Amino acid sequence: MYVVIMAGGGGTRLWPLSRPDRPKPFLPLVGDETLLQRTVRRVAPLVDEMDIFCVTDRRYGQLVRDQAPDIGLIVEPTGRNTGAAIALAARMIERPDDEVMVVLPADHWIEDEEGFRTVIRVAAEQLATGTFDVERPLVTLGVRPSHPSTDYGYLRPDTMRGIKVDGVRVHPLVGFEEKPTDARARELINLPGVAWNAGMFAWQRGAIRAALEKYTPLSMLIDQAVGSDLALANAYDRITPISIDRAVMESAAADHQVVMGAMDVGWSDLGSWTALLDAIATAGGSAVGADGASGRVVQTGEALDLGVDDLIIRAVDGRLVVESGPAVAGAAGGTVVAEGVWAHLAGARHLTAEIRSLLDRVDHEEVRA
Repeated sequence: MYVVIMAGGGGTRLWPLSRPDRPKPFLPLVGDETLLQRTVRRVAPLVDEMDIFCVTDRRYGQLVRDQAPDIGLIVEPTGRNTGAAIALAARMIERPDDEVMVVLPADHWIEDEEGFRTVIRVAAEQLATGTFDVERPLVTLGVRPSHPSTDYGYLRPDTMRGIKVDGVRVHPLVGFEEKPTDARARELINLPGVAWNAGMFAWQRGAIRAALEKYTPLSMLIDQAVGSDLALANAYDRITPISIDRAVMESAAADHQVVMGAMDVGWSDLGSWTALLDAIATAGGSAVGADGASGRVVQTGEALDLGVDDLIIRAVDGRLVVESGPAVAGAAGGTVVAEGVWAHLAGARHLTAEIRSLLDRVDHEEVRA
């Protein structure tokens, strides 16, 4: 088994904290380690150090070297979503076709890390080597949804066929739907056994290589270019950004080649201010998490109504600060117009100390880096 960590850009729903030059994976959002560093440490007990790799856009290559200097680094000419990242890793990391490749995002949060490692072991050692009469299945990990959301893909398991493997519920997949409409998300959440796609996979190297060749032109473009920086850059110029979910997993599920392992480990993709507020509140010992607080990004020139329990994060003299609604809009709150990209944290006044600590960590990371 070897582990491939994908550290891309994005994090736009966490602006102004996350920025194009230092996106979410490279920030210490929950605790003192960056999300990339925590991901590396989380998988370290599973494999040797030489078996951990990171795929990233060349803009972030030095950040990976600074934050995780002992792991392998694969640099893309530019980000083209997870389909190209996985195709490049599957080509460049020379391993036997039957060795299992575990693919993980760099920017997720896991509360139960030992439980997470158990799920990964089961996926890699028992599922990816063959199950449900599928010789070389593509294994995906699913999380029980808490609400209908258009931000996640959905996994539809065959609930009539299921087993438990070392405590992990496992089903063949009958459908893989990436980021549905709101109406479809409301339908999906009511289906038995449905799960959010966590973006975590395990498969034999030969299995994902064969799937990429069957369903996409990615291998054809990338394989012949590896070894030349110029050729690889030219190949990437021809690639339309596409997720591995749309490129491979939807079609593979329709062909009955995908198996889902259920994962209940306190997972969050920290994909929004609301999710981040809940994570830092829980990490700080709050039994009720963020207690209803929510957050969103506000663009320059946008009007917003601030309440007395709201907070604003914005840049002042080159540094991010957190301010209360009354401090920005007056004692009773009111409507203000954003003078830059702000974060509006509604009902988050009780988390002021945690948010200040978060901004201090991020500022310290900026200075240290």
